[in-house]
Amino acid sequence: MNRHIALDLGTTTLAGRLLGPNGDVLLERQIVNPQHQYGADILMRLQQAHDGAGEELQALLVIGLRSLVAELVGKADCISDDIVSIAVAGNPGMSCLLCNLPVSSLLFPPHKPPYKELLCIPVSEIDLGLAVPLYVFPLISGFVGGDLVACLLDLLDVQPGTLLIDIGTNAELALWDGSCWWVTSAAAGPAFEGGNIDTGMVLVDGAVTDVQLHGDRLQLTVAGGGQPRGLCGSGLAALVAVARQGGLIDASGRILSADEVETNLEHYLVERDGSWALRFHRSAASELLLTQEDLRNFQLAKGAVQSGVQVLLERGGFSPENVSQVLVTGALGTALPVEVLKRVALLPEPMLDKTSFIVNGVLAGLQSYLTAADGQRRLADLLNTIQPFPLSGTPAFERLFMASLEF
Repeated sequence: MNRHIALDLGTTTLAGRLLGPNGDVLLERQIVNPQHQYGADILMRLQQAHDGAGEELQALLVIGLRSLVAELVGKADCISDDIVSIAVAGNPGMSCLLCNLPVSSLLFPPHKPPYKELLCIPVSEIDLGLAVPLYVFPLISGFVGGDLVACLLDLLDVQPGTLLIDIGTNAELALWDGSCWWVTSAAAGPAFEGGNIDTGMVLVDGAVTDVQLHGDRLQLTVAGGGQPRGLCGSGLAALVAVARQGGLIDASGRILSADEVETNLEHYLVERDGSWALRFHRSAASELLLTQEDLRNFQLAKGAVQSGVQVLLERGGFSPENVSQVLVTGALGTALPVEVLKRVALLPEPMLDKTSFIVNGVLAGLQSYLTAADGQRRLADLLNTIQPFPLSGTPAFERLFMASLEF
């Protein structure tokens, strides 16, 4: 029976989807990207690849993808010969590391990708345990990759003023003006994916996915329903939101001391290593903290997204008020309440009521490419409508970024 595999090549997480012959989703899995030992930041990995570790980084990635593919095939009770096509999409850095391509053009100006076409990699070069070649989605610029292309491929007949935000270590943004997609990216860092957060983790069992404030008590929602082990992206955003709501964090992002809080919520504040932290879970065996450094990393991430959105809207000739819809996909899960988005100031306020979430937009776009009869034509047509717009170093972005750090 003909089946297909879609792979999302994330800096923090590798995700895969097994598809049936009609495009139905048979199974979906994700694992931690084994390259994490080389650093949470993609730039750190690219620098190490440039310094000679490219083969080791590629090998780690192939090992991770082989494991993911084997789990998808094994858990679905099929055999590798059933897989007739497989495609992967990632940001420019991850795509180049997978193919062991030179990365100097990404690291240094003018930041151009080494390829812009759909790649077909034979099994002799990248062996994922299957008998079919691997299709690697095209790159757009040095900062906009195949992951955003995949997300856009699944969007049909959208209205002018549609904004897509793919949130990850490298937040990629796209705005449809009626004739072309203006695309750009902002270096958000790994906080939205649980990276560089003291108790951060990917969305697996034990991850806190949501936090609610009930009186003077924090109520945690945990993936799998067991004991909390850490914060994934949506849980981090929700915790920051309720901490703002409860007066535990001020507008600048400072965690208050216990004696500055006049409610019983002050018992969630603890002093550790000379600074204040928010202890959101405690058991006999351990405690889970949100530290001041964690919060600063979150602010850098959300500030990059918010300022990137504002600059892109200006370039496309739209204001927050006349944006028609905002589609969010990536690291924050399936949805966040408007109140959470508002309290963490992720987006300009006039856009909040127009925001909805796409579950795993990269995998959905790859699914369209692999299973639609006109998938290749649609990809070629889409590429002709994409116009990259760099944010890095622009005065408007730098000015808005500093203002976007506050809540």
